[in-house]
Amino acid sequence: MEHDDPAEGLTELRERRLSALELLQAAAGTGLAAYTVWALVLQPGFRRVPLRLQVPYVGANTRQVENVLSLLRGRPGKMVDLGSGDGRIVLAAHRCGLRPAVGYELNPWLVGLAWLHAWKAGCASKVCYLREDLWKVSLRDCHNVSVFLAPSVLPMLEAKLQAELPSGARVVSGRFPLPTWEPVAVVGEGLDRVWAYDVPCDGPSREAKEDTGHPPLGGTVG
Repeated sequence: MEHDDPAEGLTELRERRLSALELLQAAAGTGLAAYTVWALVLQPGFRRVPLRLQVPYVGANTRQVENVLSLLRGRPGKMVDLGSGDGRIVLAAHRCGLRPAVGYELNPWLVGLAWLHAWKAGCASKVCYLREDLWKVSLRDCHNVSVFLAPSVLPMLEAKLQAELPSGARVVSGRFPLPTWEPVAVVGEGLDRVWAYDVPCDGPSREAKEDTGHPPLGGTVG
């Protein structure tokens, strides 16, 4: 039976039980919808990046952002977030005094979302989000770097950081540590843990300092 009124058809679907086949079809439809969101929102720009360098977007939570800032707060110089997503770390960095604060993100939808957040916060003219491939941007003038990347790309990131960062720069890596550098501080637990690395004249610091509570560096978490 065909329904001339779509509302009537929806009402009937809600009122009757779904068969096993219909449940399977619904699950398939949900998967297709999820894939569509991925293709439209998260995938653009990835086509320009080799598969081995692609990193899916997973936004940092509030605790992770706080932990990152606790290890950067009070430091001078340009701050950049590599793979800045919806811009939350850049916006929070600007608010705590890290300026200029710049985000590099290849996905145009996420860049747009970041600008929207900045505009709503009244900071659109004070922060910067650039649609750039993080593997191609120069880090030679960056003194504070935050990254939330997949473990598979961290060895390549280490090489880029080592080659480009100036002496005295600090890198804060969230969720996963850099594979061969030794941290100067560690804050948080589980997936909220972040690692800080300093870059002296002769390369990354080799002295580690563990801190699983709140940070001794740069003040308290806000």
